[in-house]
Amino acid sequence: MNILILGSGGREHALAWAVKQNPKCDRLVVAPGNAGMAEIAECASLDIMDGGAVCAFCEAQSIDFVIIGPEAPLAAGVADRLRDAGILCFGPSAAAAQLEASKAFTKEICDASGAPTAAYARFTNAAEARAYVEAQGAPIVIKADGLAAGKGVIVAMSVAEATAAVDDMLGGAFGEAGAEVVIEEFMEGEEASFFVLSDGKNVLPIGTAQDHKRAYDGDEGPNTGGMGAYSPAPVMTDAVTARALAEIVQPTVDEMAKRGMPYQGVLYAGFMIKDGAPRLVEYNVRFGDPECQVLMMRLGAQALDVMLACARGELDRAQVNWADDHALTVVMAAKGYPGSYEKGTAIGGLEGLPEDSKNMVFHAGTARKDGTLIATGGRVLNVTARGETLAEARDRAYAMVDQIDWPEGFVRRDIGWRALP
Repeated sequence: MNILILGSGGREHALAWAVKQNPKCDRLVVAPGNAGMAEIAECASLDIMDGGAVCAFCEAQSIDFVIIGPEAPLAAGVADRLRDAGILCFGPSAAAAQLEASKAFTKEICDASGAPTAAYARFTNAAEARAYVEAQGAPIVIKADGLAAGKGVIVAMSVAEATAAVDDMLGGAFGEAGAEVVIEEFMEGEEASFFVLSDGKNVLPIGTAQDHKRAYDGDEGPNTGGMGAYSPAPVMTDAVTARALAEIVQPTVDEMAKRGMPYQGVLYAGFMIKDGAPRLVEYNVRFGDPECQVLMMRLGAQALDVMLACARGELDRAQVNWADDHALTVVMAAKGYPGSYEKGTAIGGLEGLPEDSKNMVFHAGTARKDGTLIATGGRVLNVTARGETLAEARDRAYAMVDQIDWPEGFVRRDIGWRALP
């Protein structure tokens, strides 16, 4: 079959890598793609936010299946346009994508379904929000209601920091995404990510992971989109996973179906776990980045099979066959990220690195210029490895990192610390 993947980051490179291994894939196109994806697929220039343009491309290129990577085209209704045109696709409708596009909507769903989550309040008035913060005290969490490219959440450790975040968000720092803020109780515990597929009715767990949000070793520095991840997450025991499914995920899927907006696609649930009890931090309506990279490393070719089953409404007949192994990814980012950073710097040393089922470098922000690989973004490479133990996966990943010649880049050196002695 002919398959189109929408997106240009490390997540989409990992998806393309897994899909390409499946014999069902005859032709693979990515739009717009990046330098790494160009080595395994055709790259197409296409506005992935324009549902009409995506449909026209699919019809002209005889595309059989579309996998939508990022959240923005999902929130914009690209999946709706594809389904209306009779094109099989993986990803939720715009209505269902509100689970990520609106923090307030997610809280309503949690309230209706009884899913445990943080206590909260919603505000559009800055003075009222500041008064609430002062009454509650710190630490406290301030969230822009809408999509803010992963930067709309402030974990404020002081009232002053919290009120400043309120003023920034409601003052327009995040545009429409910050027109409303959700202020939440600060939850203590260990955070983990749980990934399930839903076809609107059935759910299929496909893996767990933990990532590292802070820029520097020791969980220091500003929050980022993620500096590394590993899978599985030890804190997600069988007992915790069973509770998460029964108390949070399945009730959410049931409530969405009840409201006439069945959820179809991957549901990425972030949990805070304390004393064996999970509480929902947030939902995302796409694979995490860099969590997708470690999941795809462990899933391999079967990723396409379960995504097809999800899109066809056949998840009740699907299963995941896990190897008893571990995967870890290290993000190489441009110095200065998540603040200002230089673009266009040259990257060398990738040619001699292995590319197989246990070692891969997934590209995020890269391009080719006059034959040279250059950095075009903040998070640039995802150096990923599998091993029988997490320590083995870590050692393999950092061995590859050390062979990459990119003086303008940096990495965290402690990815996986929570799960390693």
